[in-house]
Amino acid sequence: MIHPVFRLAASQPLLLAEHAAAYADLVSEELSARSAQLKRTLAYQVAGVACLLVAAVLVGVAILLWASWPMVEIRAPWLYVLTPALPMGLGLVFLWMAQNREVRKPFASLRLQLAEDAALLKATASP
Repeated sequence: MIHPVFRLAASQPLLLAEHAAAYADLVSEELSARSAQLKRTLAYQVAGVACLLVAAVLVGVAILLWASWPMVEIRAPWLYVLTPALPMGLGLVFLWMAQNREVRKPFASLRLQLAEDAALLKATASP
């Protein structure tokens, strides 16, 4: 006895071609979503590291200015702390946002579709 899939492939090949195209769409959609997520994560990481580098330079400048001027002439010493703290805080926020907290299996929708198709094939194969 011929399996129903082979009979379907012989009688309606366009149906199987549409099904294969739907699988290709699922893979394409998943790759697109992963690519966008990777780009977003990379952008956050680059921005965070850039902000932390700016903060490190500003800390160095603040230390040099603090050391070179006498304490009596410093009018706003809080600026030496606040100026590098802003890009440092922003950099830490970017790096925190770059962490991927989304726990999702890769190709979950494709695996679900494959499982459904396998169950359907088992149902049609059993007498």
